[in-house]
Amino acid sequence: MTDLSVFPITARWPAEHPDRIQLYSLNTPNGVKASIMLEETGLPYEPHLVDIMNDESHLPEFLSLNPNGKIPAIIDPAGPGGEPLGLFESGAILLYLADKTGKFIPADPARRWETIQWLFFQMASIGPMFGQLGYFNKFAGKEIADKRPLDRYVAETKRLLGVLDAQLDGCVWLMGEDYTIADIATVGWVNNLITFYEARELVVYDSFTNVAAWLDRALARPAVKRGLEIPKWGL
Repeated sequence: MTDLSVFPITARWPAEHPDRIQLYSLNTPNGVKASIMLEETGLPYEPHLVDIMNDESHLPEFLSLNPNGKIPAIIDPAGPGGEPLGLFESGAILLYLADKTGKFIPADPARRWETIQWLFFQMASIGPMFGQLGYFNKFAGKEIADKRPLDRYVAETKRLLGVLDAQLDGCVWLMGEDYTIADIATVGWVNNLITFYEARELVVYDSFTNVAAWLDRALARPAVKRGLEIPKWGL
């Protein structure tokens, strides 16, 4: 049996199945990237709920795996060379799992890099901008009298939705006919924008018809449905 005791995080979140990939996460837009990918690939994994609302991602045990204190993070007991590998950053996890399984990333080198650029687009733009809009529209930022920050992030979110909408024109997925890690990275954020962040009307979401159709297709995938709920508070 694989011994994961070298990873201090397992003292706080013990592995019942140490031969499986260990997922430390919560079903936030970043967290679900890993759970959706694991569901899509069919890799055996064991989810552990990290309660970020109680600051569990800043406990010493979690920081031993991700010093940045953010979810998700994983341990693969069968990493490169058969040795256990700990990994953080959702984009890196998606790339790692895609390469491990040969799934959801094109084999053709040019299309591989095109996929990676859309993954980076989500990481660098969609996530940060949508997250700021959520803060100023729904959370503590809502109480700020000066609405210029909210207006700035609404405008930027609309612009980014426009970029996605243009890319999806005539396409099933962001890479055309191929469903990839670019879609997996983005679906949780777009879904969160119009649900949890309550910004559907604010950003005129329904005017971005290609994005809306793409999100509907993604949410219809059984693995996406499951991944969006793993791990969830109360489980």
